[in-house]
Amino acid sequence: MLFTELKNLSREQREKLLNRRRSYEEAEAGVRQILERVRRHGDRALVELTREFDGVELESISVPEEVLEEAQSRLSREVLEALETARSCIADFHRRQLPKDWSYTREGATLGMLHRPLESVGCYVPGGRASYPSTVLMCAVPARLAGVERVAVCTPPGKNGYPEPLTLAACRLAGVREVYSIGGAQAVAALAYGTESVRRVEKIVGPGNVYVTIAKRLVSGEVATDMPAGPSEVLILADASAEAEIVALDMLAQAEHDPMAVSVLVTTSRELAEKVVEELESARRSAPEAAREAIEAGGAVLIAESMEEAVRFANEFAPEHLQVLTEEEEQVLQRVKNAGSVFLGRCSPVACGDYASGTNHVLPTSGYARAYSGLSVYDFMKRITYQKLSMEGLERIAKAAITLARAEGLEMHARSIEARLERRYHD
Repeated sequence: MLFTELKNLSREQREKLLNRRRSYEEAEAGVRQILERVRRHGDRALVELTREFDGVELESISVPEEVLEEAQSRLSREVLEALETARSCIADFHRRQLPKDWSYTREGATLGMLHRPLESVGCYVPGGRASYPSTVLMCAVPARLAGVERVAVCTPPGKNGYPEPLTLAACRLAGVREVYSIGGAQAVAALAYGTESVRRVEKIVGPGNVYVTIAKRLVSGEVATDMPAGPSEVLILADASAEAEIVALDMLAQAEHDPMAVSVLVTTSRELAEKVVEELESARRSAPEAAREAIEAGGAVLIAESMEEAVRFANEFAPEHLQVLTEEEEQVLQRVKNAGSVFLGRCSPVACGDYASGTNHVLPTSGYARAYSGLSVYDFMKRITYQKLSMEGLERIAKAAITLARAEGLEMHARSIEARLERRYHD
């Protein structure tokens, strides 16, 4: 784990912290091979790849309806109520994002915008180290709110050949009936290209490990994708008012997602920094192996000379999750330019955002928060502009349009406008 002052970061250390996409190149060749196998061999490749990577022999790629029903019945009332609470909070937040169609008329021209849902979406839901019913809800609930008719979920199978009951129950709760027992890059390939069992979709959304992230990028010429989302990361901004144990737990909580996860603290308090390092050393003994590996490889505790310097570094880092544990959290928030989602104050752990606060946990990672936003209702909708010109409206802009068309050397563009002027159409 890195422990130093921000001003003393070497060029190599700074590059490692800010350029978190370097490992993608190493895995890309293998992902390309997986994509091509699925494109060529369809279901056969999916079965073979599941055997190779998951050690599971699939009897059925598609999860039968009766398995979905049984999964829900196997869960305790407490867990089902927790899922419903999460679903309700996620729906409440995302419902407020629903856009409205609009139009206006000005000098003979009526212009407007329509919003239409995508017809089909594939949601990738991670598995393996943990069950992620929350990701089902984060993807499927806003898709349904947007009006998407067909929502398909791909998620890795357990040893019995089917995904975890918790994940399947979340699918039923979110109104998803099309579920496939496949994970990894091969799932992305199936959703993008289609196979005998898996119908292709118009867009793929959802987080995943580095292989899933690469696969989404590589198929983006065939199908739309949301954003690079994974491996997970957190950057914590803290001053002397923060509690070392809380900071350490929040770093470890993010680290337990994946050995390649990144957990960084930037603080203006040397005393806090030293205590956090001690807490991490103590807590790591009982932490999951993935968390220990991630803290060792991608953990950092950095001391800033001022909060201004700390925020400047955070904006350059552009974290997936930005946690603010300072006395002046609102002032810090106003200076944030790049972050997937921000968590303010000691009562707002990232873990709550992962499940039930309502904001989406599918967020841009690896610095992509400089240009991408987290998953929302907008990701499941298209915007269609329209216009209708009266003769008055046409005449008002005709000279400018004709002049620009001929300046670009597009004579037929100009003539298509002139022909209408000559005919003097009436509405």
